[in-house]
Amino acid sequence: MEYRILGRSGLFVSRLTLGAMTFGAGTGMWGNIAGLDRAGATRLVAHAVDQGVNLIDTADVYSQGQSEEVTGQALAELGLDETRMLVATKVRLRTGPGPNQVGLGRSHIIRSVEASLKRIGRDHIDLLQVHNRDPLTPLDETLRALDDLVRQGKVRHVGACNFTAADLERAHGITSHAHWAPLVSNQVYYSLAARDIEDEIAAVARQNGVSLTIWSPLSGGYLSGKYTAQGGQAAAGRRTSFNFPPIDPAKVDPIVLELRSIAEALGATAAQVALAWLLARDEVGAVIVGARSEEQLTANLKAADVVLQPEHRERLERVSQRQKPYPYWMQQRHDQDRVLP
Repeated sequence: MEYRILGRSGLFVSRLTLGAMTFGAGTGMWGNIAGLDRAGATRLVAHAVDQGVNLIDTADVYSQGQSEEVTGQALAELGLDETRMLVATKVRLRTGPGPNQVGLGRSHIIRSVEASLKRIGRDHIDLLQVHNRDPLTPLDETLRALDDLVRQGKVRHVGACNFTAADLERAHGITSHAHWAPLVSNQVYYSLAARDIEDEIAAVARQNGVSLTIWSPLSGGYLSGKYTAQGGQAAAGRRTSFNFPPIDPAKVDPIVLELRSIAEALGATAAQVALAWLLARDEVGAVIVGARSEEQLTANLKAADVVLQPEHRERLERVSQRQKPYPYWMQQRHDQDRVLP
């Protein structure tokens, strides 16, 4: 397993990390995703550690807190401390019916972190991520609360999820000026089916020392090919009732076909090729992979062994090209005469 430093920190994180969204047995949307009990989750965590994975990603809202609980139980049963398995979790989304049980105000952040620590069973969180921006709370209030938690020793590092380039710039300006704990990561949706972050987020993250960690690298399993018919009927799965992240099959199926073609040539799977493409991207720090079984996790982790040739990457990038939004298509047009000889 390869490791990289997480942003402007001294923390080494495995390139492939374990997502815990499948842990627990939540209701509502979580019923479509979760389902692993303590025993199943413990087996997955043990296997991940054996393969060199050293970070597990969860959230306070996954299965209404059950994901954090099951994560903590698995870590305790296996005797894993932070030297062997780091824990990343999140705060921002609704955890109760009250008006202050959601958002990034100081009260909700501190209360949610205390609850997360209790569920996970540790005295600190290695990476606390704000799950998204909060348009109703001043960003400096949020960042000050995060810095306080770092100074108190309850949180080691702080990051974000789903932040725009503008969000990252504002956060960097505030933390730099105030000498508060900086954001070291931004967890974003990125795959061959969704390359939007290439327009701005990736460049701004790099300039500000922020690592990009990737959620849903297979676009909700679509890039595995199971939902694209091949000589028969496409397989059933959670996407038949829960289309998230949103996929337009007419645009993504050609990508799946190219993945299958390259996978066949390399003796790999379409999913492994899709993950290998991400791992080969300079802007990607770590890729979060979820699983329901040891077999599925093993297959995903083998993506680290898949070597894509320049021809393969070119084919994948060509088939996944999209129309850039304005002003990027105009900039691209004018950049044609500003290429180094």
